[in-house]
Amino acid sequence: MPLHDMLVRLEGLPDITAIHAEFEEKGITIGRAPLARRTEIVDWCTEHFSGWAPEVNRSFERDPIACFVAWQSGALVGFAAYDTNYKNFFGPTAVLEEMRGKGIGRALLLTTLAAQREQGYRYSIIGAVGPAGFYEKAVGALLLEWPAALHWDS
Repeated sequence: MPLHDMLVRLEGLPDITAIHAEFEEKGITIGRAPLARRTEIVDWCTEHFSGWAPEVNRSFERDPIACFVAWQSGALVGFAAYDTNYKNFFGPTAVLEEMRGKGIGRALLLTTLAAQREQGYRYSIIGAVGPAGFYEKAVGALLLEWPAALHWDS
C-alpha cells in the first residue's frame, strides 16, 4: 500500500505560546533543538527511532535548526523536524510510546508548523503519512490523492 502525503494550511493555526505554557506547568518543555545537544538528540533518535536519526541529524544543518524537541525532567520524550529531505515538508516526528496520548505530538506538530509559517511558508506538506487521522484532527490536514499513474512507489 503506497504512503500518501497530506497538505496543511498554515494560516489560522492555534497560538503556540499558550500551548507551551500549558506544557511548562506539566513539567514538559518544548523548544527548538539546541545545537550543543545535537549528538545527544541524534543518539536518542538512533536508540528509539533509528530510521529517522539521519533526518534529525540533517535538521541541525538548517538555519535555523529545523528540529523541535520535548523534554521532561531533562530527558527527551519527543521530537519533530522539518525541511530534512525536502523544503516545505514536515517530519519526521515521534514521541516515546509511554508519553503518547498527552498531547505532546500535537504540541510538537503545531510548534513546527508555526516555525514553517514564520519562514514564509503558506502550506506544509506532511510526507509519507502514517497516522492520517491524527493530522486531519490536529490541524485539518488534507490527504493528497494522486492518480494511479503517478504512484511511483507502487
